[in-house]
Amino acid sequence: MDFSLFYFDGDGSVAQADQYRLLIESAKFADRNGFVALWTPERHFHAFGGLYPNPSLTGAALAMVTERVQLRAGSVVVPLHHPVRIAEDWAVVDNLSNGRAAIAFASGWTMDEFILSSDPHANRKANMWRGIKAVQKLWQGEAVDFQDATGRTVSVKTLPKPLQPHLPTWITCQSPETFLEAGKMGANVLTSLLGGTLEELTPKIKLYRQSLAKYGHSKGKVALMLHTFLGEDVDQVKEKVRQPFCNYLKTHYDLLDNLAKGMGLKVDLKSFSEDDLESLLLFGVEGFMKGRSLIGTPSSCLPFIEQIRQAGIDEIACLIDFVPDFDSVMDSLPYLKQLQNACQVQALGVGS
Repeated sequence: MDFSLFYFDGDGSVAQADQYRLLIESAKFADRNGFVALWTPERHFHAFGGLYPNPSLTGAALAMVTERVQLRAGSVVVPLHHPVRIAEDWAVVDNLSNGRAAIAFASGWTMDEFILSSDPHANRKANMWRGIKAVQKLWQGEAVDFQDATGRTVSVKTLPKPLQPHLPTWITCQSPETFLEAGKMGANVLTSLLGGTLEELTPKIKLYRQSLAKYGHSKGKVALMLHTFLGEDVDQVKEKVRQPFCNYLKTHYDLLDNLAKGMGLKVDLKSFSEDDLESLLLFGVEGFMKGRSLIGTPSSCLPFIEQIRQAGIDEIACLIDFVPDFDSVMDSLPYLKQLQNACQVQALGVGS
């Protein structure tokens, strides 16, 4: 089991000094301690994640303070950008990092983001697959035809040339169809448990593996994003993450809808009283802790790691910035390293 660090929830709504201190210092920790990658997202118009509007910018910054970890976009929302822009920006990251760039591509989520796109939100899936192929060709030095505003066709090759001959490609997947298409393309997969359980995710991973084999690709990699916070005592860890998790869920009504359905509720959450909403949030936090996150101690999380491994997952992308306290998160990282070491020992035992 590989481990990487994932950033998604950094609050960009308040102007203050050292906003990227956690990103930089935890990246250095990951680089020193054998983590395989760092993921930074593309997020727009939302307090949670507002620190990360452009993963190529954060990737370029991380290239200057790390030496070994892969620097991945998690994710680039392809329909919001011209393929030339993506290829150029990430070729810079590849050069700055001495060949450590990688991109997870996504089709986009909210309607509001698509003020940045010339195409409608409904076309986002088709535009994503088309855009990925164009970026891959440009990365490999091939000419690709595009049209300007007058309809004139222009054949272009992008610069600078990246160091890696092929772009390490990931697809952000939730639906079975996207898992199948990722396998057909031979790309790796980035997924999460935000919309379901591990039991619901496992069949999709099997579909992906079958698709890889069907189209003649070697084994692809599946990374699972999980909210992660570890410590020495389970109760103390839960106490530290409970309020940050509640705040996170309050801003994501789609997740709350799933939780409400799990409680047998069929009502408009916006009509909830504060007390009812607080009860639902506490229920949701406990649910996430039990089966959708790495929250606890290294030993308490090991059984879940084994379930994840058996589901066909190769890497855990540890989302660490949902707790808005620099010292607490940095203090938790050595425990994550302990978990990584324990997984290596466990794997050696299984292998022998």
